[in-house]
Amino acid sequence: MVPLDRHARPIDHVLRGAADAPALIDRAGTMTFAEVEAAVARLAGWLAREVAEPGARVATWLPKTREACLMPLAASRAGLVHVPINPALKRAQVAHILNDSGAAMLLTQEARAATLEAGDLPEGVAVHVAVGEGEALPPSEASPDTLAAILYTSGSTGRPKGVMLSHANLWLGAVSVAHYLGIEPADRVLGVLPLSFDYGQNQLFSTWIAGAAVAPLDYLTPRDVVKAVERVGATTLAGVPPLWTQLLEAEWPAETAARLGRLTNSGGALTPAMVRALRTRFPNADLYPMYGLTEAFRSTYLPPALVDANPDSIGRAIPFAEVMVVRGDGGAAAAGEPGELVHAGPLVGQGYWHDAERTAARFRPAPAFSRAGGTAVWSGDTVVADAQGLLRFVGRDDEMIKTSGNRVSPQEVEEAVTAEDEVREAVAIGVADERLGQRIVVVARGEAGAETALRARLKRELPTYMQPAEIVWRDALPRNANGKLDRAAIAAEVRSMTA
Repeated sequence: MVPLDRHARPIDHVLRGAADAPALIDRAGTMTFAEVEAAVARLAGWLAREVAEPGARVATWLPKTREACLMPLAASRAGLVHVPINPALKRAQVAHILNDSGAAMLLTQEARAATLEAGDLPEGVAVHVAVGEGEALPPSEASPDTLAAILYTSGSTGRPKGVMLSHANLWLGAVSVAHYLGIEPADRVLGVLPLSFDYGQNQLFSTWIAGAAVAPLDYLTPRDVVKAVERVGATTLAGVPPLWTQLLEAEWPAETAARLGRLTNSGGALTPAMVRALRTRFPNADLYPMYGLTEAFRSTYLPPALVDANPDSIGRAIPFAEVMVVRGDGGAAAAGEPGELVHAGPLVGQGYWHDAERTAARFRPAPAFSRAGGTAVWSGDTVVADAQGLLRFVGRDDEMIKTSGNRVSPQEVEEAVTAEDEVREAVAIGVADERLGQRIVVVARGEAGAETALRARLKRELPTYMQPAEIVWRDALPRNANGKLDRAAIAAEVRSMTA
């Protein structure tokens, strides 16, 4: 088991397996830890040659290629800041991330690069559709507090914002997860989550720091996941509730399902029924429900031994995290009393990139009773602790839509819907959905006959997970006393219609 060493290092030191042990498994074959280390060193040398300014941002817009897996380490070794972009995003969202981060380089594929239009790229950015090799660079000597990555995450208002993560944030997150999951060198971790998510990216780091192998997978159907578990001998699988729903509906040979010894969940709460179903389908697997937010990486986990008795719990603080339930007056909530989940300690990120206003709103001084002190992340999520200190998620204070494991800004959907002439006004609502967590319903003022054209445009401009499941047309939308759209009334109407 990985020891809980608080001494953080640059993230490119994370390759800690035996030199001849497998580290990365894909359809092209297997790379050992020695081969991954050598590839990272050469890729870092190429990056340093192409991007001379220390601390410059280098973005990747890629599926789970080998380069996508190596770039987080190579960029850090080259003294650069990695900006991974979700491959599901379309050009408008990619353009925002590139311009907001001021990226000096974009590494992508030719077909993706061809979708970008004039004005999408920051001035001076270099676009590469292949990597080169440079002189091998030695491991980084950067301070653990140095900025290593910017991960873009949606907020309830506006476009995605970049969460700044240091080497220490990434390193200690890897140590923490590898420790409490008990990852061992013999494990094989199937990486199905996007590498642009902290949850997905950590699968690389926590696996490698434990000396185990990760098998990144881009899948189209649940059957692809079943086949991959068998092909690579996977012992560990991370997912979000909508993925578990799909996998539970898939056909699993008994011997394949029995291979899995560890399942981890975040991005939404498991239901008691889903817990029972996972227990039945994967009889040899320990189940780890978890809760996290990009601003503080991960906050809580529930040990497998407690799952059956507490199927709706998100557990207690992970190693290195201090997690508090805070009342509205700033005091500590008692057992059974709801309050805001506040996370303090060394996993707290460095704020939002070039966004002092939103940083000040989310990253605030820890409560007076905090042991860790310093800056804390005030999640906006309401939780309740029981007498054992186990937390249960109650709800969000903002209007964020959680669908298919993704955080979607209602405003971003509304801006896309109203960008042209089909719709005059729109409100996007998240409605509970058994498969997706929430589905997106748009209430629009306009002509229903325009829906075909609107759907076609949104398909071009928005990623699949941001597409409205339903568009409800209205001649008028309710307004409050200030003349603004009455979002609460609209949401209540939509949810009553779908209850």
